[in-house]
Amino acid sequence: MKVQIWTRESVRRILVVAGIALVIGAALWWWYSRGRETTDNAQIDGHIAPVASRVGGTVLEVKVIDNQAVTAGALLVQIDSRDYEVALARARADLADAEAALEAARAGIPITATTTSSQVTTATAAVERSGAGVAIAGKDVDAARSRLAAAQARLREAQANEIRAARDLDRMKQLIAKDEVSQQQYDAAVAAADAARASVEGAKALAAEGEQAVSAAEDRRSQSVEATRQAQADLRTAGTAPAQVAVIRARAASAEARLAQAKAVLAQAELNVAYTSIRAPVAGVVSKKSVEIGQVVSPGQPLMAIVPLDTIWVTANFKETQLTDMKPGQKARIHVDTYGREYDGHIDSIAAATGARFSLLPPENATGNYVKVVQRIPVKIVLDGPRDPERPLRPGMSVTARVFTR
Repeated sequence: MKVQIWTRESVRRILVVAGIALVIGAALWWWYSRGRETTDNAQIDGHIAPVASRVGGTVLEVKVIDNQAVTAGALLVQIDSRDYEVALARARADLADAEAALEAARAGIPITATTTSSQVTTATAAVERSGAGVAIAGKDVDAARSRLAAAQARLREAQANEIRAARDLDRMKQLIAKDEVSQQQYDAAVAAADAARASVEGAKALAAEGEQAVSAAEDRRSQSVEATRQAQADLRTAGTAPAQVAVIRARAASAEARLAQAKAVLAQAELNVAYTSIRAPVAGVVSKKSVEIGQVVSPGQPLMAIVPLDTIWVTANFKETQLTDMKPGQKARIHVDTYGREYDGHIDSIAAATGARFSLLPPENATGNYVKVVQRIPVKIVLDGPRDPERPLRPGMSVTARVFTR
């Protein structure tokens, strides 16, 4: 049996060859890794659209199940809408009432303006007429008082004549008894006394008529004065015409406001009825469904989530030392662990802060216990080209991202 003996020369040659191979391998590795940045701290991200109830009520139907694909606008959940339909009918009735009230208020504006203008004209004319009536009544009172004074003067004169005639008759009676005057003289004295009494009665009648005339004239003047006061009051009332028109206009404006309010209430009632039919906001896959038939839901309560699989991207958390030459637009390769295949993409954007700054408890470096740690910054990578519908990429999948910086 021949035993091979390693000589010092052969060992040296082997070491030289190994060193050359190591240098060549290092050079090849440097050339391959030159201009590439890689991280396995990356995952698929995407939008998750939460589906919540806008109104409260009892669930009548649930149209989907977990992990079911739905299109945008598809009916997901139906809530009992009867209460909201009653509110909608009441809102429509209130709107009709508000429209009628507004129409009546608007129609009252020209009517009030015309009526108040006519009242001003009528009241002004009535004041003028009553003023003229007061003047005429005053003149009538003065004339009646003048006639009354004349009648009273004639009455006093007639009474004086009656007294004189009565005395003359008494003397004539004494003289006729002594036959000192003739019968004719006596008869003349009797006739004069009778005439004096008749004159007194006539004068009394005229005085009474004068008093009645004065009283009637004063009554007419009082009535004219009262009519003047009433006309002046009506004129003052009619003078509030601009204020009355302003009040009617304000009522019309208030009716317009109530109409707008009724329209808003009607719109809200229509929205509430529409909200009882909960529809998919986007196309995607139903996830995290938590609603069941018969359940009473409240406004804002989460019911499920819709995950659209056609709008996804990669969030790769690179070390800050890897971002020296990295910028948006650079090409990238994404290796998906689930399928073991790679996808092309490019950098869309780089986050404005490190991931630690967005954590629940960001680090506080002002305590004096500072330890320098290499930070990671999220980089958004958008995939290029079509994807295999049989192998959908789902948010949360682990991937390895490689960016070509040169």
